[in-house]
Amino acid sequence: MSQYDPRWADMSNFVVHFTKPSGHRSAYDNAIGILSGGRIEARGVFGMSRHAPNAERWKSVCFSEIPLHLLSRLAERRGAYGLGFRRELVLEKGGGPIFYAPLGSPHQNALRTMSSRAQFSQQGAEDPFWRVAPFVDSPGDYPNGSYRFEWEREWRHVGHFHFRHDDVAFLVIPEDLHAQARVFFEVAKEDNTGPAYLCPYIDPYWTEERVSVALSAR
Repeated sequence: MSQYDPRWADMSNFVVHFTKPSGHRSAYDNAIGILSGGRIEARGVFGMSRHAPNAERWKSVCFSEIPLHLLSRLAERRGAYGLGFRRELVLEKGGGPIFYAPLGSPHQNALRTMSSRAQFSQQGAEDPFWRVAPFVDSPGDYPNGSYRFEWEREWRHVGHFHFRHDDVAFLVIPEDLHAQARVFFEVAKEDNTGPAYLCPYIDPYWTEERVSVALSAR
């Protein structure tokens, strides 16, 4: 089920990718670039894939399954712009939720053993373990700092994430820009000058009620 159901507000049928500033480009600039090109670029190597023989191959795109009325938690870290997709779409494209194996836990130790074996496997970079590695993180307190982001309920997709304009379930945009964005995409549709994202728009600081109203109107 891909619709918003207020009875299950502690969960989400959607995942969200927030854009961040990079270099001289703002989070807004990067959001526009993604929407124009229909692609979120995979730029980071995450999880246990950092230990892979060809780590660059496992660059991934990150999403969050955090409940939509709590998007402010992510906005405070990354900015107020993002794209929302149905979870089913990400699964269909080969992505999925990551597995948290806490630092020092028995399952983290087992995974480290599997990683070491894969590094010396005759299959090398083709060892099946490396297909799992991008989806495993180990939260905990490390010598160089604490890494605890389980609350993000992270999902990943290995490689660039391509999408059509109608794949986007909603856009995360500050409320004071909603009307402007709506007009911009309506003109793009009318003039056939680019993709028209006429899906619901959500402000990341909205309450649960306002999010529900916006998504129910789709």
